[in-house]
Amino acid sequence: MSLKVYQYKKCSTCVKALKFLKAKGIDFIEIDITETPPGKEELKKMLAFQKGEIKKLFNTSGVVYREMNLSKRMKELSENEAIELLSSNGKLIKRPFLLTETLGVVGFKEEEWKNIKG
Repeated sequence: MSLKVYQYKKCSTCVKALKFLKAKGIDFIEIDITETPPGKEELKKMLAFQKGEIKKLFNTSGVVYREMNLSKRMKELSENEAIELLSSNGKLIKRPFLLTETLGVVGFKEEEWKNIKG
């Protein structure tokens, strides 16, 4: 079974992450996060890996996040509302987004990614 990596081709961090996986010889499937965002169940699973810190799932430096003024609205959003927002707009999600049965990572920090197995 291949890993699913949600990414965005114009994202330099995603490019680094995919290059890292290829260098390790790990098979993976690339999914364009803007065309096919993770579903609600995947987002909830990732949230559990992020110890319930919903803000970690958001691309806080993204244009859409700023346009929606989410930095001011985050405290008011329920977890379900946040999951609904994320599942409906992949540009709101921090990327790359990699989820397995035993690991969930958002963003690319080599330290976190070195434990990924193919």
